[in-house]
Amino acid sequence: MRSMDLHRPSGRSRLGLSLAVVTMLLWGILPLALKITLRSMDAYTITWYRFLASALLLGSVLAHRRRLPPLGLLEANHWALLGVATAFLAANYLCYLVGLDHTSPANSQVLIQLAPVLLALGGLGIFGERFTRLQWLGFVVLLVGLAAFVRDQLHGVAVRADEYVLGSLWMALAAVTWAVYGVAQKQLLRWLPSQGIMVCIYAGCTVLLSPFTAPHRLLQMDALGLGMLVFCALNTLVAYGTFSEALAHWEASRVGAVLALTPVVTIAAGRVANAFWPTLATAATISPAGLLGAGLVVLGALLTALGQRV
Repeated sequence: MRSMDLHRPSGRSRLGLSLAVVTMLLWGILPLALKITLRSMDAYTITWYRFLASALLLGSVLAHRRRLPPLGLLEANHWALLGVATAFLAANYLCYLVGLDHTSPANSQVLIQLAPVLLALGGLGIFGERFTRLQWLGFVVLLVGLAAFVRDQLHGVAVRADEYVLGSLWMALAAVTWAVYGVAQKQLLRWLPSQGIMVCIYAGCTVLLSPFTAPHRLLQMDALGLGMLVFCALNTLVAYGTFSEALAHWEASRVGAVLALTPVVTIAAGRVANAFWPTLATAATISPAGLLGAGLVVLGALLTALGQRV
């Protein structure tokens, strides 16, 4: 049997790194806004509005530029892969929000780092990417850091451990579904441009979630909740656009490693927000041991992403 013709990055590593960093920053701030939005809207409707806004905005831009994806040229296997990417991204959004409802933004972002770890493994196992010894060392350090952070958080929330474990399980499921989406998305780049893929996925997710939503909840939101919902929708459009472009120019394993830095952004943003708006309670309680674990995550991610091929 002839081996599958796999997508290869463009080789513009600096551009790929820059796009991955932008994605990391946007995803780092996102759970804070989602946590606030969940106070006045359910997970299905939040997710539906995010996908709807992204589909309309990106679709309008592509239509104006006459760059809508040539769907008529796709074959059956291409459509199947697009369906996989769409279904698993929709599942990721929902699982993440349900998990976030049971834990803090900082905890959720650390737990969801299983996703870039799985994406990195997908890059190694499916796309034939390779790690150097320095990158493997970084990978191990990253996993040790994640384990130390989770252990610290479990110790700190002993009085509500059942809820934390439930949130952790939802986050683990969100990580698995996101990794499957990421691998499918990368392979789709062989046939469609990144923005064309994303507009199809956004539209497909909007249709999938429509039967489970309550759009009228929008009219019941206060100014803060409405503002956070708008931010989440725009964040979806920009962050997944930069993520998709990063995969076009850089290896999936290295993109995944940069995204492992996201919890640091969330922790810092949560503390800044808590200093100005303490009633939002967005900051997590992290001991020195937990901070050490977060630091190991940063070090491991940097080694994995930037280790030279020697």
